Amino acid sequence: MAKLKNLEAYREEIEQCVKCGACRAHCPVFGVEKREGHVARGKVALAHSLLEGEVDLEAKVLEDMSQCLLCGSCCAQCPNKVPTEEIVAATRRRIAEQQGLTAFGKGLATVLGRPKLMNLLAKSGGTLSALLFKRLPENSGLRLRFPAPYFEQGRTLPPITAKPFRERVPEIILGDPLQPTVMFFTGCGINYMYPAVGEAFLKALKFLDVTIIIPKDQACCGLPAVSAGAAATVEKLAEQNLAALTRHPADYIVTACASCGAGLGKIYPDMGHEFQGLAAKVMDIFVFLARHGLPEKLAALPKAASPVRVTYHDPCHLRNQGITREPRAILKALPQVEFVEMADAGTCCGLGGTYSVYHYQTSKQIGARKAASISNCGAELVATDCPGCIMQLQDSINHAKGPQRSIHILELLAEALPALD
Repeated sequence: MAKLKNLEAYREEIEQCVKCGACRAHCPVFGVEKREGHVARGKVALAHSLLEGEVDLEAKVLEDMSQCLLCGSCCAQCPNKVPTEEIVAATRRRIAEQQGLTAFGKGLATVLGRPKLMNLLAKSGGTLSALLFKRLPENSGLRLRFPAPYFEQGRTLPPITAKPFRERVPEIILGDPLQPTVMFFTGCGINYMYPAVGEAFLKALKFLDVTIIIPKDQACCGLPAVSAGAAATVEKLAEQNLAALTRHPADYIVTACASCGAGLGKIYPDMGHEFQGLAAKVMDIFVFLARHGLPEKLAALPKAASPVRVTYHDPCHLRNQGITREPRAILKALPQVEFVEMADAGTCCGLGGTYSVYHYQTSKQIGARKAASISNCGAELVATDCPGCIMQLQDSINHAKGPQRSIHILELLAEALPALD
């Protein structure tokens, strides 16, 4: 039975915080807000006070605990590696247990926990998208400029596909039996908003002639529910995915979403020993492709006469795992790409799951810095490995009135690969 750790289980890690303040220089929220309660050591101190019964769940505590992207930048730079994002997530679960979920949290938990409802809403949204976006040019980056529930007016979002990706493809695509079997965990972003990324994923793996399994009954990884403090939903989704991802034997469970990879590979193992074998198979798509020699194969392709200038944004959930080299190796090897490194490529874009819903103005300010870095390096495209980051980056670029587009690296890879029979 899947079970998330409670706040008490983090007591030892909480007590390892020495309040040195190293986190202040690396927290995107503190960089904008400049408030001590919004930085890691302030949140850890509040969590300790909650454990000791020294504070109640008053408004200030709720506000400070909501002001976290769960990006892990603080932990990556912390001398004692205090996992502030896990402590904050556990605190949010305690808040939800005692005070209930917010209205948005309840809606999120309801939809994520009921895949059939999620599919129905997605298809309804896809039909609406077709009506609203038909006059917009495909390369504009603009997707949504009208008020939507819980989203501020003026925010740009991608259209919802009328037919989810997993309904477009067979569950099993056979390859060379001597090659590995890969299970594709699509995640919600690819399934409902970026199906072209899923198609590009399939093209890349077909090029390597591996067998691909796409379980139809897989669910959301649960990371948005983690951000909202919806413990029961996270645990339910974990159980659903455990069943779906172990129904067929596979050598790898590959993701094309940094957040999904973190959900399956980092959060699931703490919920019970039965998840540890699953988590051991989880691998990011670009780690898989690099290990199977794709950069070398790409380097042999003829170079384009007029390459497009592309920069790379490190998703937090990849950067925190030390996965920075492999995505760049693929980009640098693409024959139609001139790779340029932007300043602060590893800083958070400002999405943070539900954070950008509750604190959109701060999220916009964090995103504005990223948009400036993209512009300053002269890139035409910013590529990344996370649908959520793609969405946030494009919104930030649009607010900056920039001409650049955000894109998944797989889409560029699919352009470069030869057509398959």
